[in-house]
Amino acid sequence: MIRYSLSCRNEHQFEAWFAGSDAFEQQRAASQITCPACGTSDVSKMLMTPSVSTSKCKQQETEPVPVASDKAVPDEVLAMMRQIRDKVTESAEYVGRDFSEEARKIHYGEQDERGIYGEASAEEVRTLHEEGIEILPLPVLPEDRN
Repeated sequence: MIRYSLSCRNEHQFEAWFAGSDAFEQQRAASQITCPACGTSDVSKMLMTPSVSTSKCKQQETEPVPVASDKAVPDEVLAMMRQIRDKVTESAEYVGRDFSEEARKIHYGEQDERGIYGEASAEEVRTLHEEGIEILPLPVLPEDRN
């Protein structure tokens, strides 16, 4: 996926995600990309800096995350975690590995707002947070490891 900074003929600026540069060009030629502020399909890419992987980025990928053994978590807490997960899975749509893409479409108004859940890599989670897309992890329970 590629994120482009876009501008319309009325100088509104916005961002959108595309499968690649060809997908952007095809959608633009078909007038499928519209400005969220004014609705015009006369849009173009803005000048952007390249995304470069640095040692700092690699360090973030290997930073430790807090964990606890299931023996350290009281049964009442595990029961609450099960309730949270059950409520989410009952009331939201499972989108699997497409979570990041679906979350972006909802955030940028390309799809109707709805609850979703699925899987995302650590890098995808970091990117979603950087874009201001609010997401929460679902509790991982001992039975999930079986």
